[in-house]
Amino acid sequence: MSGLDLTDADVMAARGPKNSVDPFRPHAMQVEAEYSADGVIADVATVFLTNRECPFHCVMCDLWKNTADERVPAGAIPAQIEFALKNLRPAQHIKLYNSGNFFDAQAIPPDDLPRIAKLVSGFQSVIVENHPKLCTHRVVGFQQQCGTSLEVALGLETSHAPTLRRLNKLMTTDDFATACRFLLGHNVRLRTFILLKPPGTSEAEGIERAVESVRFAFDHGVNCCAVIPTRTGNGIMDQLRQRGLFSPPALSSLEVVMEETLSWKRGRVFADLWDVRQFATCADCVDARIARLKAMNLTQTIPPAIRCARCDSGHAS
Repeated sequence: MSGLDLTDADVMAARGPKNSVDPFRPHAMQVEAEYSADGVIADVATVFLTNRECPFHCVMCDLWKNTADERVPAGAIPAQIEFALKNLRPAQHIKLYNSGNFFDAQAIPPDDLPRIAKLVSGFQSVIVENHPKLCTHRVVGFQQQCGTSLEVALGLETSHAPTLRRLNKLMTTDDFATACRFLLGHNVRLRTFILLKPPGTSEAEGIERAVESVRFAFDHGVNCCAVIPTRTGNGIMDQLRQRGLFSPPALSSLEVVMEETLSWKRGRVFADLWDVRQFATCADCVDARIARLKAMNLTQTIPPAIRCARCDSGHAS
């Protein structure tokens, strides 16, 4: 491993063990409120499907921890969804997130797609995740089978070409743009994931590039952007941090990105708040800042800034 030019072998060699998973049960599920494309707060069921590991080994990804080494048996994915729907409270929308690519035939058996479509056809929208290079007519076929609104979440991560290359995602911004054109041409909605401060990025660059990445996504027809603070915890990211090539972003940087991009009113922007407390630099105002970010997510407006005597005095560390 040399600097930030990482290969699949580098990424995989740094890993720890996977978690034990059951191919007939989702590894997690939840219902959360989300500001919908219709401008109302609606309940969204998210089913974190158990399936084969993604073939792309992105530097920042830790989703492999809850995946299988082999493709799950036919019928396993519908069984997981049935289990979730029986055990979750009702929701208007559903996300089928599979730690990789929904239209990867080695992850979701294609013969299961009609049954999956029938299970989710009663929701107002179905959201799945997929790599831009795997957006084919299989997406269109699934949309027709569902008979409801389909939204595909694409990982852009960053529109900064050198950084995108170093993430080992094996795609370019042109690949992302091509996928957007194809999906929009078939009336498929788009959302995307944007990283805040990926490896090799300063705090100021992290903010600037996240903002520009959201702009790039909106320019290509994306309706919803989720901004994700880049984390350690997958092995390779921990090594990069130890070598001084990565440091996590500050919680305040996430606020800045949200303030700027929400002000455009070009589409929805969500801050990923999973385990977000780790990015705080001040114990005095962390709860207020997280509450403010939650309000941004649910209202798509910009609440008044947080005033903190400790932060404003320069003693937040």
